[in-house]
Amino acid sequence: MGDLTGTILNVEEAVNRRYSEGATTAAPDLCCPTSYDPKLLAAIPEEVLEKDYGCGNPTAHLKPGETVLDLGSGAGKICFLASQILGPNGRVIGIDMNLEMLAVARRNAPKVARRIGYANVEFRRGKIQDLALDLQEMDEWLQQNPIRTADDLPLLESAAEQMRTTRPLVPDKSIDAVISSCVLNLVRPQDKRKLFQEIFRVLRRGGRALISDIVSDEDVPQHLQADPELWSGCISGAFREDLFLEAFEEAGFYGTTILARQEEPWRTVEGIEFRSMTVEAHKGKEGPCWDQKHAVVYRGPFRQVEDDDGHVLRRGVRTAVCEKTYRIYSQEPYRTHLELIPPRTLIPLEQAPPFPCAKGALRRHPKETKGQDYRVTTEAQNTCGPGSGSKNGSNGRCC
Repeated sequence: MGDLTGTILNVEEAVNRRYSEGATTAAPDLCCPTSYDPKLLAAIPEEVLEKDYGCGNPTAHLKPGETVLDLGSGAGKICFLASQILGPNGRVIGIDMNLEMLAVARRNAPKVARRIGYANVEFRRGKIQDLALDLQEMDEWLQQNPIRTADDLPLLESAAEQMRTTRPLVPDKSIDAVISSCVLNLVRPQDKRKLFQEIFRVLRRGGRALISDIVSDEDVPQHLQADPELWSGCISGAFREDLFLEAFEEAGFYGTTILARQEEPWRTVEGIEFRSMTVEAHKGKEGPCWDQKHAVVYRGPFRQVEDDDGHVLRRGVRTAVCEKTYRIYSQEPYRTHLELIPPRTLIPLEQAPPFPCAKGALRRHPKETKGQDYRVTTEAQNTCGPGSGSKNGSNGRCC
């Protein structure tokens, strides 16, 4: 471990130095074993593969045609995997602050494009906790406007804010999926809240974050957080696994789900286990709630569950939900757990009254969905005749 005496750890400097070294010489200790599709790896140059430092494969959950942002793209491996999954109609943007890593990724991008038959990847320089500021543009500005004294700092801050506002590195609501592999833990503790806010900002409504990172089963003590080697080695800045999921919730995400959790720890330091975990979180629950008389029934197996908006769903109970929640429930990760009951006559959205989502779950009387004047009487449907799959054959008996 590094010398901890008499110094305050500069996290960004430690990380940048470690990964600059990793861009020229392979550093196996920065890797967590991960499986990838060999067919996709075949298109990626060896220089990229030997300088890949990740802990999971968020690309396995991408869809063709999406616009994807890779945080901490490094030598570009995850971007090049994603580019093949997304296809020629998709787009990948890699963000990294390390110049040496960006150089590796950029010089290999044309090689990958020739091998797969199209170019849909670009790499930009920026900090993942400040996705609005283009560091390459900032460098160019500083060449023209060097900062010589503290009196010049307001000018620098004003220029940076103008860049964020008028020429953001990644605009608001422009991304379908944000992915990352073993990078969020490298961000300074005081910047992590901003990091999740930035991920939320750049995603479109209905977009999602797919993040693989190293998490710990216990809080990381201060003396380990002060070690530069452990910090740049994805240990000191690891999220405690439950707080990792809470960070998505606090940023406004819903439906946060653990897609993969490494059974055996990648490393154990002073009895604290560190392992890889891949999480998916969705954006889109913000906005008003309107009552069009939708209902859902939770199938189980639990007696009741609570969603991110405080709706408590009891097993088998017809529960009232607003139009927005119904739409969210009709998609993954909820769809397989619920029966959806649409209104027989849909109230136009502009005529629908507000729905009291803040009160939690409300039981929906069937007549609210069917209509108060619904008095239909029907004969039993014969679903057990020939060809129906009945065990009774063709005798017409129903079970």
